[in-house]
Formats: sequence, structure tokens, C-alpha cells
Amino acid sequence: MRLILLIVFTFALSGLHAQKKPIKSVSKSQVKPLKLKTFLGKNEDGSTVTLDEALQIINFPLRITDINNQRVTLLSYNFTYKRKSFLEDEATHKQQLTFTTVGDVFKVTPLPQIWRDNLTESLKKDEELFFFDIIIKDNQGRKTFAPELKIRIK
Repeated sequence: MRLILLIVFTFALSGLHAQKKPIKSVSKSQVKPLKLKTFLGKNEDGSTVTLDEALQIINFPLRITDINNQRVTLLSYNFTYKRKSFLEDEATHKQQLTFTTVGDVFKVTPLPQIWRDNLTESLKKDEELFFFDIIIKDNQGRKTFAPELKIRIK
């Protein structure tokens, strides 16, 4: 019983010692949000590109820069592809336009080769490429989200 109490007491003291690390307080005026821009090729959020341009830019790396045009380190991002598809109405046998979305989380840019190959084979007019939840690390080691990027294909 004494052995158990001694072990519990030892862990309790080590926990107290670990909690004595000073916490550095930071005021809001010291923390300035990073001003970032997200690009795929020369395209920014809201861009509309032709199908031929889309087939080219899917091979480009996603690029995030700060206000001074300095690149930051990309840690991860989500990518979705809103693709056009058709469903047949069983009653009328008419084709109905619908959109489906496929996507994944990536830690490399450009997109992996299998994704680029599939996009090359299937991209069509009126579809969208969407990069979001982009996590970066700046030159000072701070992690934050970068602006999302949505590109429409006309």
C-alpha cells in the first residue's frame, strides 16, 4: 500500500513540476494575420479558364505567397473536382444533368500523377477545381490557413 502511495505521490509531483513552465502571453497587436495569395499557374480564386487551359494548369503546383511575394511552405490541402455527369430518369428515359464531387486531402503539389491523368481524361466544360483548407507554414514557423482557390472551366 505504501508503495502505491509513493508512486502516486511521485507522479503527482512530477506533474506539478511540468506545469510550472512559463506561458508567454501575446497581445492581439503583436499577432498580425498573414496576408496570403493562392495561385494555380497565374489563376487566383474565382478564375474562369478554358478547357485547354485547365488541362495545362492541373499539372502546375499550387503556389501560396505572402504580401512580399515570398513563397511559404505548403503542408496540406483539400482538393475537390466537381464533375458533370448524367442520370437517366427510369420513367421517362431522359438524361438529366447532375454534378458529383470527388476529392481527397493532399500533402504534395502538384496533384499526384494518377489524379492528373484522371482529370486529363475527364475534364469538361462547366466543371470546377476547388482547393480549400490549405494549411501553410511561414518562414517564422507559424501555421495558418491560406485562401481557398476555385477555378471554373468554361
